Amino acid sequence: MTSLPSPVRNLARQRQIQLAKRRRAAAIAALLLLGVGVVGVQSLPRPSLRQLQKTVWVSHPEPLAMAGGDPYVRALMRTISAAESNISEPYNVLYGGQLVPQLNRHPNTCIEIVAGPNQGQCTTAAGRYQFLTTTWQEKARQYHPKASNWFGGLGDYSFDPESQDLVVYHWLRDTSAWNLDIPTALREERLDEVLRRLSGTWTSLGYGIESNSMTARLPRIYESLLKEELERSPSGQMP
Repeated sequence: MTSLPSPVRNLARQRQIQLAKRRRAAAIAALLLLGVGVVGVQSLPRPSLRQLQKTVWVSHPEPLAMAGGDPYVRALMRTISAAESNISEPYNVLYGGQLVPQLNRHPNTCIEIVAGPNQGQCTTAAGRYQFLTTTWQEKARQYHPKASNWFGGLGDYSFDPESQDLVVYHWLRDTSAWNLDIPTALREERLDEVLRRLSGTWTSLGYGIESNSMTARLPRIYESLLKEELERSPSGQMP
């Protein structure tokens, strides 16, 4: 019969076993981490990789494509886009961040909603102001400066950057559309009232169902953008 190991030998053996377990666990963790890194990139479809490369989030909303106009409304438009499409190419973005190269008409692409109260449905939101197809067709008929071609009468309006701006600009200035004189309200520093009124259309402005990380910062963003727009148009007069 063999003798039992001494307490010292037994302790040394336990330490060796524990050390071996730690090394094995560390090796497995390293392999898993490497595997996740490789799969996480390579399993993405190529369009998603291009999307990640092209979609650049910005800390300051891009200038408008349209020239001129009321600086207060211009600042509001850029504030809306800070919540809706705050990237380096806002006029080309679909819901979710994918970019479209052609803007001769509304993209009319329905993208699945992956979070929020409408999860599982799809949305055609596109452009700087995330126009739904139906909303764009309706507002373009009222405010679009011109149709893209003779099919314009059937709703085929150009979705180019300047046209997106002009449709929203004239829509915001239309008192009857909002039951509120927005330019006057902005001059009277009633931004909260304006955002509340617009939140039914642009839900990320607050008071709606889809606030995001930008929502709480919108008043400060508006003040900064208004200062910038007023510097470009010192008189601050309505056109």
